[in-house]
Amino acid sequence: MIGLKRSLSRRTLLKGGGAAIALPLLDAMLPAMSAVASTPAAPDRVRRLSYVYMPMGFNPTEWTPVRPARGEAALDKLPSSLHSLEAVKEHVTVITGMEVRTPYPGSHAACNSAFLSTSHTQRCNFRLGPTVDQIAARHIGQQTRLPSLQLAMDQLNIIGQCDNGYAYADQSALSWASPTLPLPSEAQPRVIFERLFGDAGARVLRPAPFLTQRASLLDSIVEETSRLRLRLGAADRNRVDEYLSCIREVERRIQRGEVNAPRNVLPDLDRPVGAPVDYADHARLMFDLQALAFQGDITRITTFQLAREASTRAYPEIGVPEPHHTITHHGNNAEKLAQVAKVNRFHVSLFAGFLEKLASIPEGEGTLLDHSLLMFGSGMGDGDAHDHTNLPVLLAGGGAGQLRGGRHVVFDKPTPMADLHRTVLNNVGLPDEAIAESGRLAELSHNHTV
Repeated sequence: MIGLKRSLSRRTLLKGGGAAIALPLLDAMLPAMSAVASTPAAPDRVRRLSYVYMPMGFNPTEWTPVRPARGEAALDKLPSSLHSLEAVKEHVTVITGMEVRTPYPGSHAACNSAFLSTSHTQRCNFRLGPTVDQIAARHIGQQTRLPSLQLAMDQLNIIGQCDNGYAYADQSALSWASPTLPLPSEAQPRVIFERLFGDAGARVLRPAPFLTQRASLLDSIVEETSRLRLRLGAADRNRVDEYLSCIREVERRIQRGEVNAPRNVLPDLDRPVGAPVDYADHARLMFDLQALAFQGDITRITTFQLAREASTRAYPEIGVPEPHHTITHHGNNAEKLAQVAKVNRFHVSLFAGFLEKLASIPEGEGTLLDHSLLMFGSGMGDGDAHDHTNLPVLLAGGGAGQLRGGRHVVFDKPTPMADLHRTVLNNVGLPDEAIAESGRLAELSHNHTV
């Protein structure tokens, strides 16, 4: 709630009628933040972490940039699967040569479960984590209302669809808070929206037909917003207006998805009821919800699964009418490999839109993208072989000055993902927390030179 202080707290909320709207970083907040910070520049060092998972590997021919003569090269010409990153490539690092080491190769569950844990999935024993996002949440997640946020495109309540000898959680959960506690991901935009902006206990989730008849969440904070605007300068008023407009626009898109959701029919096993029918619309909405969560500092850590491992989802809208899982068993068939590349290109294009969104949102002396570190990739390399080597991995964002983009970094020998995860955690200010006896990758330091 708005107080009577001369400067605003970073934790200021607009509250009323069940809404609890966190605000973006404003000039009016900087004096209060500097008063408790070690240096005046501390507000600019807020860092976010995002992990985006692409299932079932890739077509390396259409993904991998030209191999550098030495360990790294400038990211000049992007291959076809990465072409949509052109507008933000100075913020992107393509990494070649990563692997996830597991004693149980050849399984979809191991690809998914080990991507953020780099641990060995214990067959039949339901033990895994904790995952790197949750290690980060223990250190920086306690500074926000939500320590972390787990999202997915597929509803994950389908029991029994997993590799033999594994628990379903191994194949469906990216985040684990402990070795025996997988964190479920949410695929319904409405539920995420309420979690971000609803006042806990005051707003009640109702079936979609009721949701489409109610007023906007923002209508309940009109009076609070008017009071706040009287205390702000012109630049801050514009930031607040733009932020609230983005929230309202996302809310309207959620409502449209609920209106257009099929009624009285058996739902797609992958698509949750109430989500937009179109996959790309759904994914963009989920990315925009993450951007709003970062902008309002509601959470600083997210994970997002673009599809579950072994997904039978097809993508006819991009010319891939066969199930994704089926085409990854390509047997080096050129046509199927081309379809794999199309799916890779589609998924990367959605991620690229997220990066462009973050780059368009100013914060402090930079943008949300400057103050974020994002990882995009898969725990599977060749989908036909079900291997865990030569993984497709991208890093993006500035990490508040800790990551230098515009590069293709190649490791000549298979390099553990655990080393990459530890390096990422170090770059966002976490202490030397060991992950599966991991080391550091100096090549990914901002100050590293070839």
